[in-house]
Amino acid sequence: MPAAAFERQELSVNMILEHLSIINYKNIREATLDFSPKMNCFVGQNGEGKTNLLDAIYYLSFCRSAFNPIDSQVLNHDSDFFVLDACYRHDHGDEEWVYCGMKRGTKKHFKRNKKEYKRLSQHIGLIPLIFVSPSDTLLIEGGSEERRRLMDVVIAQFDTTYIDSLNAYNKALQQRNALLKMDEEPDPMLMDIWEQEMAQHGEALYHKRNAFIEEFIPVFQEIYSSISGNKETVALGYTSHCQRGPLLDVIRRDRAKDRAVGYSLHGIHRDDLEMLLGGYPIRREGSQGQNKTYTLALKLAQFDFLRRTASTTTPLLLLDDIFDKLDAQRVEQIISLVSGPQFGQIFITDTNREHLDRILKYGNFDYRLFAVKAGEVSPWEEGTHV
Repeated sequence: MPAAAFERQELSVNMILEHLSIINYKNIREATLDFSPKMNCFVGQNGEGKTNLLDAIYYLSFCRSAFNPIDSQVLNHDSDFFVLDACYRHDHGDEEWVYCGMKRGTKKHFKRNKKEYKRLSQHIGLIPLIFVSPSDTLLIEGGSEERRRLMDVVIAQFDTTYIDSLNAYNKALQQRNALLKMDEEPDPMLMDIWEQEMAQHGEALYHKRNAFIEEFIPVFQEIYSSISGNKETVALGYTSHCQRGPLLDVIRRDRAKDRAVGYSLHGIHRDDLEMLLGGYPIRREGSQGQNKTYTLALKLAQFDFLRRTASTTTPLLLLDDIFDKLDAQRVEQIISLVSGPQFGQIFITDTNREHLDRILKYGNFDYRLFAVKAGEVSPWEEGTHV
């Protein structure tokens, strides 16, 4: 166990997902599920709906799918609506009911305790959550937008002003880009207004991202060392145009070049994270197992950060098929880590029942096993085949 990571756990409280009803979410036609407050395991072959089930839980925290920002595309293909309805309970006994429903062709309705939100951003952070999935390798292999999203998803869950600043920055960026694309010379006063908006909100976002990364890095490094058995060293570096001087000056400096290409070349929308293994970019150096360890350590460090900041609420932890491509030692280290008392409620999927059995034997805690087949979810019974 890392020494610094997962400290101050006594301050955290749990928000437990007790009950979930799903109708027409992707391939899950209908499911009514009651969960363990600690460990919930879903066993099934690939393509049967395990990940869709976790995605429905993610949706109730973030008001969107983890994989598709287009709400109409999470609807079951043959259905005209979907519904997610869940009951959460705090350690001290209070219930929170969260509901989302949408008919095809209309906007979704998101409610907390039967009261609809005026803005969905008001909901983000109520139920902190970390989702670890095979697609996390995009953090290493994908573009910089994936790595910015890693920062945005965490910070937005503990800083209620972050999304508003991000939306304001993106609006100013879009307006400036529209001016840059014009055939005629854009109005310089309008250009000034949008550049000032970009600079004001961009610098605020930069300072929040930078403060987050500075605290995040040592926790991430210790967790990676724990999982890898101290076999490798890793590093993480934050790069931003804000580091070149006042952002307004940086944006204005290349206005002529921006005009030539038709979009804004500078700003915090180009921020990135440099991911290193042994001093070299992991994108070039890392094996499949090392890449998976790296992304898992990133996510578990996010978990620790949120547990200490997001209203001191222990996040839900969703682990989707995390053991593939990992050697036995790393699997054992992960199992030891997530079985500890510092973690709250966990939802985990695997095609291999033996992996889950190894987790369950580690601790004397409550758990429930479910079988998932063709979108149907049922309690596991001995003799079940999936």
